Amino acid sequence: MAPNLIRRDIAFDCKYFLGDRPCSWHKSTGVLCRCEHYQKVEERILIIKLDAMGDVLRTTALLPALAAQCPTATITWLTRREARPLLERNPYISEILEYGEDALLQLRVRTFDRVFNLDAGKVSAALASAADSKAKVGFVLDPNGYVQPTNEAARVWLEMGVFDDLKRQGKKSYQDTMADIMGLSGKPHRYVLNLTEEERKGGINFLQDLGADFDRLVIGLNTGAGRRWQLKQWREDGYLELVDRLAAKLPVQFILLGGPEERERHQRLLANSDVPLIDAGCNNTVRQFASLVGACHVVVTGDTLAMHLALALERRTIVLFGPTNAVEIELYGLGEKVVPQMTCLSCYKPECDFIPNCMDLITTDMVEAAVIRQCAHVSRLHEGQTLIAKGN
Repeated sequence: MAPNLIRRDIAFDCKYFLGDRPCSWHKSTGVLCRCEHYQKVEERILIIKLDAMGDVLRTTALLPALAAQCPTATITWLTRREARPLLERNPYISEILEYGEDALLQLRVRTFDRVFNLDAGKVSAALASAADSKAKVGFVLDPNGYVQPTNEAARVWLEMGVFDDLKRQGKKSYQDTMADIMGLSGKPHRYVLNLTEEERKGGINFLQDLGADFDRLVIGLNTGAGRRWQLKQWREDGYLELVDRLAAKLPVQFILLGGPEERERHQRLLANSDVPLIDAGCNNTVRQFASLVGACHVVVTGDTLAMHLALALERRTIVLFGPTNAVEIELYGLGEKVVPQMTCLSCYKPECDFIPNCMDLITTDMVEAAVIRQCAHVSRLHEGQTLIAKGN
């Protein structure tokens, strides 16, 4: 005879319930369902943000305001696999779904109280249309295959994506625009990226092993912009001149930051620089790369993922702008923008026939002055302390 089994209560409606394995509280302390950590879920929210890893990261800035507005909600985020590391350990996200067959199967079965889709791309809009929810905010796909906005704020963003002249006239940051779409206008926002203490120390230790001295200022140079956006990157001779000038004036050292597309560029910079440069490598994982960016005191970058990581980790950041709209980037008081004078800025073209182009018009003087100002800020902040104590 089979032994009598005790049927235990399962809190299917608890915020921490994972469905197929122990929750973190049961795993760590052995408590059973409806313990003192039990939080009843009264609303289930789906966020769809697939495209551009930097956009995924800066959209996390809306999570604190959304959570405050919906304190009894659980938030599921649907994104592409490559962006998943940016969302891991985020305290506002209960579940991350990777775009693919598994996520599509789940969307056929599950029901959400609200769906927020902030991508105006057809795939994201189709996912929002397919999701079972009576409340859909942002963008959906109509039967004719066209992306449609669900409210006036989304309409404004869609028009800016369709008409170049409206894009150039934009006056709001991306976060403020998304807040308008989500019904969170006027709410404070901030990037949310949680690196573990081990990850933070790992970035510092890695750079120390390469020769970095954290008793001196560490300046990260994110020199590229990926294969798609060649026009976003600054001139190599500009970086070489910049490090020469700064090394002559300040007790600083330089870290080369980038991905696989920057490998050859970094080799050229290393070969042609009269100032020692530390190459942090081009094959780091997303979170390893974040830890390296976070280990720098000051970061010089274009409008790239490294910029978003630096801002999320509260590094002093100098951003060089040309083909993208500087107004849409919120720096949160953490640095400054270097923008040339040119009437065709914010063209969003990957290539340009103008000689000189917008990035060529960013002078070394402009970048040097910005870096010196930000280095002075760091020095004042850490006056009387070792820099590494605040390096993370």
